[in-house]
Amino acid sequence: MIVKTKAIVLSALKFQEKSLIVKCFTLSDGLKSYFVRDAFSGKKNNHKIAYFQPLTLLEIEAVHKNKGTLEHFKEIKISHPYASIPTEIHKSTIVMFLSEMLHHSIHEEEANPDFFSFLETAFLWLDMHDQIANFHLILLMESTKFLGFYPENSNPDFAFFEMRDGIFVPFETVSCLNHSNSFLLKKLLELRFGSTQVLFNAKERQELLKIIIDYYALHLDGFRKPKSLEVLVEVFS
Repeated sequence: MIVKTKAIVLSALKFQEKSLIVKCFTLSDGLKSYFVRDAFSGKKNNHKIAYFQPLTLLEIEAVHKNKGTLEHFKEIKISHPYASIPTEIHKSTIVMFLSEMLHHSIHEEEANPDFFSFLETAFLWLDMHDQIANFHLILLMESTKFLGFYPENSNPDFAFFEMRDGIFVPFETVSCLNHSNSFLLKKLLELRFGSTQVLFNAKERQELLKIIIDYYALHLDGFRKPKSLEVLVEVFS
């Protein structure tokens, strides 16, 4: 069937000499993978490499056979061209890292319009704002609402975060964060993209990032630590 939908590029893998396999999170069908023939050829076509940069927001028309095989694009256009992300090193590094995280986190081939809308709005916010040091931390924690393991904090007086159960508890156990890291996580859960206060220093952000990656690894089968993590840490150190 032919589908017209919005899509977010999660990854693009070169196949042989001239082609690409592109993985997208689509508004209509969740995760989809597409085969782009001759993406690196000099011919004029709609499959420009620029369309498939990490987290590019697209409007596509595609053939979805829904048989577990690679799908094919018919038409592609960028729905919201980014103004600052491609040229600003901190933003482009964040985008590279988040695309890897989402690539290893989103597995469902079914629509999740609320998650799609959240991500689309978040990336447009990133493109338009400069106070972005906490952006990747907030986005990854907010994404767990849609992935099914958002931390539960119904007892604000409980001082330790239990990683496996995703809850705050009154006493420290083997799989708990220590008191200071649990407090950092509580502060992060209160933040939104528009929060102006600078709550964390570079060391605290690195600690929170480690906590988040460990948390994802505990709750997602087959999750792999992003290769771009070291670059992100270096840029924000």
